[in-house]
Amino acid sequence: MTTHAPQAGQSVTLPTTLNEAVAALADMPAAVPVAGGTDLMAAVNSGQLRPAALVGLGRISEIRGWQYQDGNALLGAGLTHARMGRPDFAALIPALAAAARAAGPPHIRNAGTLGGNIATAAPTGDALPVLAALEATLIIAGPGGSRREIPVSHLLAGVEMLRAGELIGFVRVPLLHAPQVFLKATGRTGPGRSVASVALVLDPARRGVRCAVGAIAPMPLRPLEAEQWVARLIDWDNDRALVPEALAAFGEYVAAACIPDPVPEPDGSVPALPPAVLHLRRTVAALARRALGRALS
Repeated sequence: MTTHAPQAGQSVTLPTTLNEAVAALADMPAAVPVAGGTDLMAAVNSGQLRPAALVGLGRISEIRGWQYQDGNALLGAGLTHARMGRPDFAALIPALAAAARAAGPPHIRNAGTLGGNIATAAPTGDALPVLAALEATLIIAGPGGSRREIPVSHLLAGVEMLRAGELIGFVRVPLLHAPQVFLKATGRTGPGRSVASVALVLDPARRGVRCAVGAIAPMPLRPLEAEQWVARLIDWDNDRALVPEALAAFGEYVAAACIPDPVPEPDGSVPALPPAVLHLRRTVAALARRALGRALS
């Protein structure tokens, strides 16, 4: 469950069902849930966190798979990145599989879980922009067998938070049966860690484009106006054709929406963006342009 032995006096509970895990958290308010432990143990090893008790989620089989449900995929929060990266899952949700395969080195992919990626909500979490673009819904398990649903975007934006004793049990993802793409740019800040990422999905039934940009802000950003603008230009009845100039314009539109120009000075002049920020905006523009191009090809 972890790479280090618990501290002296630290209790470890290993439930086998989701309801047992919730009950354990309710009985021990100071307990911390742990699945893969990739983020938790980093915090423990750096001295940022000293949990008094742990509730291990690794033995809960009901959250380690997925099932079909009314045109959606119901994904268990315990799915690992390695499992989501396999071909059968990629056929189901290609963008999420691509994000899982890009989540870091093998030991991270083998341990890290979908629910942990969401609960930690680190800006560089690769699954987060994909879930935002897919407009996924979280199913939260609470005390007494209760379940409630919230959009993943609400949790990531802090609009709704997990309450005491609650756990992310499942993630409901609409199955669009249409092209979807995940791309990321990495720097030197760690193995596979995103500097910027873009998830883009087509929704032919609604003639829509959904895009989310990750890693550049505390939560994934949805450039809604850029989505609506480019969706009107796509010829949905003719192989989803789009002129090349519109691809480039879409990339710039997304980048400017997510990394806007500075506020004008009192004299009306607009300060230039710092070189690092300008480079990041160009990176986002390139990722968005390529993602849309691949989805339409």
